[in-house]
Amino acid sequence: MKKAALKDDRYTYRVTWSEEDREHVGLCAEFPSLSWLAPTPEGALRGIRRLVARVVADMEAGGESVPEPLASRQFSGKFLVRVPPEVHRMLAVEAAEAGVSLNRLASARLAQ
Repeated sequence: MKKAALKDDRYTYRVTWSEEDREHVGLCAEFPSLSWLAPTPEGALRGIRRLVARVVADMEAGGESVPEPLASRQFSGKFLVRVPPEVHRMLAVEAAEAGVSLNRLASARLAQ
């Protein structure tokens, strides 16, 4: 079987330990339904990268749109977060007491 490889692989990969499987698991953020188990972290990364390459090739062959890598996406820096009214009030009071905007307080908290 030919090893699949993406020419310009810019997808976001992560390798973690699976206690349940007692192996390392390779994951790809852009393809959350895919994973690859291997005894070593290196094997898990190699496996998930090959699997993603095969899936991308299949999608392209079938005329499907392929997910854009997170690294290539442009982000505005804005997103909406819904919180309970009492949390909103608490954060607004905390921001006012600190002399900063609610946006600055929330941004600082998210960056921690």
